[in-house]
Amino acid sequence: MSIDQVPFSQRDGEELLTFAEVAEVLKVSPNTLRWWRQQNTGPELFKMGRRLVSTVGDVRRFMREQRLASRRLI
Repeated sequence: MSIDQVPFSQRDGEELLTFAEVAEVLKVSPNTLRWWRQQNTGPELFKMGRRLVSTVGDVRRFMREQRLASRRLI
């Protein structure tokens, strides 16, 4: 099984994801992800050379925070 076929839930938390991969995992457009970054509301992204990347763990943390925040509103 190649790394591209490993389900997100089974990936190592330190694995790097590209900007496009983060948008794909979160099912949002790259423009939405750019907006979130500008507003400091999205998942943590950092520069690796010239590329913006995140880790699987950071994306999971963002998803968990969003889920918890939505429960408080209900």
